[in-house]
Amino acid sequence: MSPAESSAMARARELGLGALGTTSPNPAVGAVVLAADGTVVGEGATQPPGGPHAEVVALQQAGDRARGGTVVVTLEPCAHTGRTGPCADALIAAGVVRVVVAVPEPTEVAGGGASRLREAGVDVELGVERDDAELGALAPWLTGVREHRPQVVWKVAATLDGRVAAADGSSRWITGEQARAAVHRLRATCDAVVVGSGTALADDPQLTVRDADGNDAGRQPLRVVVDRRDRLPATARVLDGAAPTLVSRAAGPAELLAELYDRDVRRVLLEGGPTMAAAFLRAGLVDEAVVHLAPILLGSGPSLVGDLGISSISGALSFETVELLPMGGDVQVRLRPTRHTGGRQSVREGS
Repeated sequence: MSPAESSAMARARELGLGALGTTSPNPAVGAVVLAADGTVVGEGATQPPGGPHAEVVALQQAGDRARGGTVVVTLEPCAHTGRTGPCADALIAAGVVRVVVAVPEPTEVAGGGASRLREAGVDVELGVERDDAELGALAPWLTGVREHRPQVVWKVAATLDGRVAAADGSSRWITGEQARAAVHRLRATCDAVVVGSGTALADDPQLTVRDADGNDAGRQPLRVVVDRRDRLPATARVLDGAAPTLVSRAAGPAELLAELYDRDVRRVLLEGGPTMAAAFLRAGLVDEAVVHLAPILLGSGPSLVGDLGISSISGALSFETVELLPMGGDVQVRLRPTRHTGGRQSVREGS
């Protein structure tokens, strides 16, 4: 792969990340078109369901400049006709001579794109920087393909000693403005935001995505409250009509995720309290954690996670740190589990 293609692949991953939260149940794919001389002449990301795929968007931008060029894309171009036509055919018609792909198509229904391109004389390179693409914007969709459930991102804000509230129950605000703004950006990348009835009753959150000026964003994720005992009052802000809301009576995390998967949800933001977080962690159903740490100590109050049923250090759940990012006076830590009590030993299991 040339330096220009490597740079284009990094850009394609960025484009896919920019589409997160808008494409489900389709994958958030990014694509870049390079002219014959290696210059970027088009780029695109998957549009909402029913809209064009990333390759088609990029080809439309490139126009005739795509002929004789290269397309760099995060997922193998599809070869089937669904709501849109086959992307492989669009690439052939555009006259590209090379296609560089990060992740081979894992499903039978959309597979065969690389073969169709090669049969038409197009040079195809598969599996380029695959790990980075699989752990990026494609992760929610790949989780759905492999495990038939949404990807789960657990978000929590805590003090340095791991407290999510003071002993008197007060918790507004543990973190500062930059961290709170980051939560809204994170929500915008998700299809659903989940809390339990305890959190809904204690904090009365609205769970909407708001911009820097405090206005509701145009697109809102599904708000989900797990309430098996019908405790949620009709006056709860989560029922205010500002975004769609589901009150679920699911008996556990797996049942809840199956319910959301059937609603085309592929990325879930778990914002529930310590009890709900512990239930998902015990079941091995947390794929990523985003922890906002504030430089304060409380010494008492509820911990960021409830009882995990772990009695010795050898049984501890472990994580790898993906990113450390200062946010004003706070720190954002992004983590991926490397060991689960639920038996899922790797974020790439099944790949």
